[in-house]
Amino acid sequence: MKVRAAVLREMGLPAPYAQSRPIRITEVELDPPGVGEVLVRTQVAGLCHSDLSVISGDRPRVMPLALGHESSGEVVQVGPGVEDLGPGDHVVTVFVPSCGGCAPCMQGRPALCEPGARANTQGTLLGGARRLHAGGEALNHHLGVSCFADHAVVSRRSCVKIEAELSHREAALFGCAVLTGAGAIINRARVKPGDTVAIVGLGGVGLSGLLAAVAAGARRVVAVELDAGKRELARALGATHLIDPRALENDADLLAAAGGAVDVGYDAAGSVPAFETAYKLTRRGGLTVTSGLPHPKAAFALPIAQLVGEERDVLGSYLGSGVPAADIGRYVDLYKMGKLPVDRLLGQAFTLDQVNEGFDHLASGSGLRDCIVFS
Repeated sequence: MKVRAAVLREMGLPAPYAQSRPIRITEVELDPPGVGEVLVRTQVAGLCHSDLSVISGDRPRVMPLALGHESSGEVVQVGPGVEDLGPGDHVVTVFVPSCGGCAPCMQGRPALCEPGARANTQGTLLGGARRLHAGGEALNHHLGVSCFADHAVVSRRSCVKIEAELSHREAALFGCAVLTGAGAIINRARVKPGDTVAIVGLGGVGLSGLLAAVAAGARRVVAVELDAGKRELARALGATHLIDPRALENDADLLAAAGGAVDVGYDAAGSVPAFETAYKLTRRGGLTVTSGLPHPKAAFALPIAQLVGEERDVLGSYLGSGVPAADIGRYVDLYKMGKLPVDRLLGQAFTLDQVNEGFDHLASGSGLRDCIVFS
């Protein structure tokens, strides 16, 4: 079938993208789903820094690439072997497919699925196929999803069924932003009632982490963010301390503004300065977690003597460090109970033809979780 998709052929073109237009909306051929695959009609696709970092060249991927990895949609057709989904079912996509049989999957860590990682790196679906073509040329899939298109073929292992009563704008948040941010706080940091937490970077992931910290009963939640509007939203969502890092002169000012060091420092911004800030805010014996993905060559000079002498923990978190098939349902239930109000994170809506402008808005740092809405 013919579909319209957002295709990136060259990384690193200069911003603003509304002028350089690195993403082209192209009519492409989409193959029907193969064994273990599903055809999904995309309804809403989130604009995420993981896409932006590919466009900028900070996260190199194979070109040409059909972008997009966070979405909600409806099943149109299932391939052979898919028996638990059918036409009309609502699903959200997950950006790491899990085979279920490799060592990490069997240890309950599907985010580290080895065949899934290989497929994502090579630009294929989990089974190794590329289902998108343009002029006889195969296009690569972004993280097994490529949802900046009106339809997408994905592995059954790349989607989770959700309740149809949830709007697609709400549902799309759970595939990446909520899954990553809330999971880092709940599954990786294991924040418990009475803990103190600092969140550095208040994009969709960071705000989801903040909501999770509040829901978990953290008694002090520090929000570190450059944008004043996001800081005020953080206050409304339960943050107890707000910090604009540009207003501080030294580390002592940072700790004073935070009300002291915290049990858990969480970097959701994906930059070395953000990680350094989260680390500086972490107390002796505390934990620093990051789910940010800066350029692969970005590095932090870890003070080993401090790490040992203060018994620090430093952990990475990918895909929320959990099991998406179980976690997404739990987070949706918390949302319906009013304990995880992720609808407050909804930002601007763009059309597919406005995708370059959408990424300019994301890069400005002032937006919330912007998205592409398909009619």
